[in-house]
Amino acid sequence: MAADTLKSTTGASAPGGLRRLLLDNGALTALIVLVIALSALSGDFLTTDNLLNIGVQAAVTAILAFGVTFVIVSAGIDLSVGSVAALSATVLAWSATNHGVPVFLALVLAVATGVAAGLVNGFLIAYGKLPPFIATLAMLSVARGLSLVISGGVPIPFPDSVSHLGDTLGDWLPVPVLVMVLMGVIAAVVLGRTYIGRSMYAIGGNEEAARLSGLRVKKQKLAIYALSGVFAAVAGVVLASRLSSAQPQAADGYELDAIAAVVIGGASLAGGTGKASGTLIGALILAVLRNGLNLLNVSAFWQQVVIGVVIALAVLLDTVRRKAGATPVAAGTGGGNKGRQAATYALAAVVTVAVVGATSLLHGGSASTTPKMGLSLSTLNNPFFVQIRTGAQAEAKKLGVDLTVTDAQNDASQQANQLQNFTTAGQGAIIVNPVDSDAASNSVKAADKARIPVIAVDRGVNKASVDALVASDNVAGGELAAKTLAEKLGGKGRIVVLQGQAGTSAARERAAGFAQGLKAYPGIRVVAQQPADFDRTKGLDVMSNLLQAHPDVQGVIAANDEMALGAIKALGSKAGRSVQVVGFDGTPDGLKAVQDGTLYASVAQQPTQLGRIAVDNALRAVQGKKVEPTVKVPVKVVTKDNVAGFSG
Repeated sequence: MAADTLKSTTGASAPGGLRRLLLDNGALTALIVLVIALSALSGDFLTTDNLLNIGVQAAVTAILAFGVTFVIVSAGIDLSVGSVAALSATVLAWSATNHGVPVFLALVLAVATGVAAGLVNGFLIAYGKLPPFIATLAMLSVARGLSLVISGGVPIPFPDSVSHLGDTLGDWLPVPVLVMVLMGVIAAVVLGRTYIGRSMYAIGGNEEAARLSGLRVKKQKLAIYALSGVFAAVAGVVLASRLSSAQPQAADGYELDAIAAVVIGGASLAGGTGKASGTLIGALILAVLRNGLNLLNVSAFWQQVVIGVVIALAVLLDTVRRKAGATPVAAGTGGGNKGRQAATYALAAVVTVAVVGATSLLHGGSASTTPKMGLSLSTLNNPFFVQIRTGAQAEAKKLGVDLTVTDAQNDASQQANQLQNFTTAGQGAIIVNPVDSDAASNSVKAADKARIPVIAVDRGVNKASVDALVASDNVAGGELAAKTLAEKLGGKGRIVVLQGQAGTSAARERAAGFAQGLKAYPGIRVVAQQPADFDRTKGLDVMSNLLQAHPDVQGVIAANDEMALGAIKALGSKAGRSVQVVGFDGTPDGLKAVQDGTLYASVAQQPTQLGRIAVDNALRAVQGKKVEPTVKVPVKVVTKDNVAGFSG
C-alpha cells in the first residue's frame, strides 16, 4: 500500500543528505525561496496585513484542494469542485434569502448539495464505469447550469449570519484562514488516521490488489467523491461569504487551481501519494505567487505564464525525486519519519525568518514621493476594457502617477484578492471596474477603513462608499440601442437579443435598457434572447444557431460590439442589408464595422475617456481636492454618418 511520505532507500553523506532534504521537501523549499525573493523585491510583501491577506486568498483554493487530494490519492480526478462550490453557495443563499429557510437548515442543504454531487460522481465512476475525467466534467457543466437556473443568472445576497465567515476576529484574524486550518486538520486526520484514508492509498496504489484483499472499492469511491463534495460545499460558502453574495459564476476554473495545488504539494496524478500539509503548501505557493506578482506590477498575462511554469516544475521535481531513489513508505509506518518531517518544518521556519529579516534591511531607505495607484479591471480580454486601461495609463504618465493595472478575468473573487493587495500595499488610491457591483463591496469597505480613496469606473459598487463613480449609464445606453434599431426598422420587425455574461451587472443593466426601450415600439417582436458572454466566438455560434430557427430575423441587438461582430460573421451577406445589427461600446473593431456598413450602429461609451477621467479624479482625491460623487461620460450613437469624426 502506497503512502503519503517518501524516504531515501540509501544512506547519504552530509551534502547528499541536504540534497535529499531538498528533493523530499520540494514544495516547502519552493515556498521558502519565493517568500525570501519577494521579501527582497518588494517592501510591501513582508507585512502582517499582507501575510494574512495571502492566507485569505489561499483559503478557498486550499479547502477545495483538500477535497481533491482524497480523489487524486485514490488515482482519480475531480473537475467539478468549482461548479459544485458555486451551486452549494447558491442553494444556501436561494433557500435562506429568497425562501426564508432557517440559516442552519440552509447550511445543511448546501452541504447536502455537495454530498449529492459527489455521490453522483462516485456512482458514475464506480458503478457506471465512466472515466473520472468524463464523469466529473459532466458534473462541472450540470452543477454550473443548475446554479444559473436557480439564481436566474443574478447574484443572490448572502445571509448576514453566514457572511461573518468572511470577516475577521479581533479586527485582525481572518475567519477564512481559521476555516482553512480546520479543514486542513480534518483532511490530515482522514488521510492518516482513518480506515477510508488508508483505503484511498490502497486504491491509488493498486486498485485490483485492493479489491482482492477484501476492500469494497466501489463503496469506498462513493465515499471519496462524497468527501470531495463536502469540501467543495464548504469552500463555496467561504467564498460567497467573502463576496457577501452567491455568484452563479463563482469559482469558475478553480478546479484547475485545486488540482495544481495538490500536484505542487507533492501528490502524484498516478495515485498512491499525497498529504494534506503538501496540499496546503501548494495552495500557499499559488497565493504567494499571485500576491507577489501583483505587488511587483507584473502583467496579468505573464502571471498566468509564471504559474504554468511553476506547475510544470513541480511535476518535474517529482520525477527527479523518484529517479533519485525515493520510495513509498508503507501506510501506518514511519513514525520516525513524521518526527523528522516536523523537525524539517521547524528548521525551515527558522531559516526563513532569519533570511527574511536580513532582506528587510534592503527596504529601509526613504519612501518614494511618486503617487501610487492601483487599477483593477474586470477583464482585459475585451477591447472596451483595454481602451479603459490605455486611457488610464496615458493619463497616469501625463500626471506622473505610478499606476498598477490588474486583470480580474471576470472573477469576482480574484478581483477581491487584487483589491486587498492594493489595500495592504498602501496604494494612494484605488480604481475599480467591478466584476460584480455587490461582490466588490467588502473589499471597498476595507479600503475605506484604511482611508484609501476609491474611484469606481464604468460600474458602481453597491453597499459601499466610493469617492466617485466615473461611468456611462448602461440602462440609458440600452434604451438608446433599442430605439436606434427600432427606428431603423420603421417600428416593426423580428429581432433577436444577444445578452452579456450571466451574473454581471453590465449584462443585467443593458438587458434592462433594451427591454425598456422596446416597450415604446409594440411592432418590434423579440423572437429570441440568448447569452453569448460578451464573446465574439460565442456570438458567432449563438447567432448561427438562432438563424436555424429564425431565418427571417430582421434585426439584432448585442450587449457589446464583440458579440455584434460574431453575429455579423454568422449573418454573412445579410448583415447591413436585410438584417440590421446594433452593438454597444464603440470599440475599434466595432467602429470599423460601422464604417464598412456591416454594423449599423454602436452605442459608444468612450472608454478611453473613462480611464483618463478616473485617474484624474483619483489623483484629486489623493491630494484632498473636491471630487464630484458622480462623473457621467455621455454615450453616443455612432453610425456611418458620424463615425469618421468619432474618437473613443
